[in-house]
Amino acid sequence: MKLRDIAYAREGDKTDLANVCLYPHDEADWPLLREKITADVVAAKFGPIIKGTVTRYELPNLHGLNFVLTAALAGGNSRSLRVDGTGKSYASLMLDIDI
Repeated sequence: MKLRDIAYAREGDKTDLANVCLYPHDEADWPLLREKITADVVAAKFGPIIKGTVTRYELPNLHGLNFVLTAALAGGNSRSLRVDGTGKSYASLMLDIDI
């Protein structure tokens, strides 16, 4: 199953940081998200796309996981702009994680 089957993501970027937050479609899947989607899992998925660290923050009242990816942008723009005019491919890539 892909992460997108149980969650959706919102993304933002600023300077050299990318910020992706995951939310379950159904609150019942919150424990599964917390267990399976770690900073290490996200870092492995992004591989060489990002040069820095991945930090995970839990937002339990919102049932969200917020990931901050450092050294993730080239020149202040998402590298994904080469293929995605809106620069929001990082959220889509994260939702492609197998769980």
